[in-house]
Amino acid sequence: MTDEFMRFMAAWALVHETADEGWKAAVARGETQETGEMEQGPEAFVDGLSAAIAAEKERLKAALAAGGVEPPGSRADVSARLDELRFEVGELRGRIESLAAQLEGMLASEEPEE
Repeated sequence: MTDEFMRFMAAWALVHETADEGWKAAVARGETQETGEMEQGPEAFVDGLSAAIAAEKERLKAALAAGGVEPPGSRADVSARLDELRFEVGELRGRIESLAAQLEGMLASEEPEE
């Protein structure tokens, strides 16, 4: 390994460590906020948001560990999305058929009588 590579990796590790410490500090500050304090400015908002994300991350970790969450793109996830699409297509088909019937009715009423 070259000195240049090691220096690059050291710089990357330093940036990562700094960001991680910043994240941990924001989560800790956000966890002590009272309701409504997120609205006191950008820093307070970021702290509160960080705490909320950290809490959600812990819930997700617990759910994944318990096997209760299907990861995105899983068979169950794709099946649920297909069901939603089938419903939407059915709704659109119904609307198109209704419009076609209205148009046919309008055209029939405008035809001259024989």
